Formats: sequence, C-alpha cells, structure tokens
Amino acid sequence: MGKLVRFSISIEERLLSSFDELVRERGYQNRSEAIRDAIRRQLIHQEWEVGEEVAGVITLLYDHHRPGLSEALTQIQHHALPQVISTTHVHLDESNCLECIAVRGEARTIEALADRLKSLKGVKHGELTATSTGKKLV
Repeated sequence: MGKLVRFSISIEERLLSSFDELVRERGYQNRSEAIRDAIRRQLIHQEWEVGEEVAGVITLLYDHHRPGLSEALTQIQHHALPQVISTTHVHLDESNCLECIAVRGEARTIEALADRLKSLKGVKHGELTATSTGKKLV
C-alpha cells in the first residue's frame, strides 16, 4: 500500500449524516474505507467509459428447454474466446439454468458480447457486472 495522505473536504451536515448511516449499514470500518471504495468505483466506471481493458461477469438466467438456446450460448462464447475466461453452469431446477461467464477485454467488446447473449430468445434475465483488471487500482 502506498503512503496515506490526509485531506479535508467540506460537506453539508445532512449529506454527511446520510453518508455515516451508509458507512454503518455497509459495515465499513470508517469513513476513509467507504470513500476509498467510492473513488475506486468511479475509477472503474471511467475505465469502462473510455474503453480500456476491463473484466467482468455476464450472468444469465435462462430456460434450459428452449430449443437451440444452449447451443447458441455455447457458439457465441466459442467465437468470443479472447474475451471469455471461464464459464460456470448451474442447474437451478428442471427448467432454469444460471450461467456465469467471466470475461476480460476491451470494454465495448465485452458490452457487445453481454448484449448479444442477453438478447437471445429464452434468456429470462441477463446482467453484466463490470469491474477492473486491477492494474490501475491501488
């Protein structure tokens, strides 16, 4: 960890009170940890906005009985091998499957892949969880 630097900010009392409540609810040890986390979240958001190399997880909930869907999901992932790191497939019940696809690559390419997978007929829900490769985060 790098050298810690102290700085001060001016903030409205009500906003600080709300922030302190959030700090307690989320279990942060102190305000500093919560602020560091908020800063990292914004830095990750910026990595995605400017199209840098990023990482994430595409989560899909889909109907296992939908004809051709499993094959389409697999085919799309095989064509995206540079971005697809790993896939975990979970059988939730007789009809529903959950797939978690770990991805890494250029942000726009990852977003396009997620959109393509989520838009397939039979996918009940899809979500892209965006994070960083960690290279720029402290």
